Amino acid sequence: MGPEERESRERTRANGASAVRRGSAERPRIRLDQPRTPRRTFLPEYDPEAFGRLSERIARFLGTGRFLVWMTVTVMAWITWNVAAPAPWRFDRYPFIFLTLALSLQASYAAPLILLAQNRQADRDRITQEQDRKQNERSIADTEYLTREVAALRMGLGEVATRDWIRSELQDVVRDLEQWQAVPAESDEHDR
Repeated sequence: MGPEERESRERTRANGASAVRRGSAERPRIRLDQPRTPRRTFLPEYDPEAFGRLSERIARFLGTGRFLVWMTVTVMAWITWNVAAPAPWRFDRYPFIFLTLALSLQASYAAPLILLAQNRQADRDRITQEQDRKQNERSIADTEYLTREVAALRMGLGEVATRDWIRSELQDVVRDLEQWQAVPAESDEHDR
């Protein structure tokens, strides 16, 4: 047994492996407690949140009067330049194909950006609605609890002696005592 083989066996024993790996080329051990190293890709990587925020900013700008004014001014300047400028300085002659291409390109980017912004807004609205629904459920549960407590208090108050009830009971007792006192006095007179 050579020194390389001894080192390999010692390494496997130190790692807790019970069996010795055979062959000169060892495969790296897959560890489940550590994340995999990311693979290289040829696609560009981007932060979806940053891209979403940018698309929302663009969509908000596209929906303003400022954008419409700037777009109108740009189109009017484009057309004026290409109609009134000297022939060598014109870069997009009538029927303004380059302008049509530029507007089509702007529209083809604007539509998906607006849809992306709407999807993000719909997600936020859905989360807000879910939170509102949970809050409403808690409010309903609290209201039902308080209703039960008020009903229990009413029932409990029905069993509590009020001032008027005590007064009427005392009056009844006084009447009974007066009657009782009157009855023995009459019986004493009959006995004599």
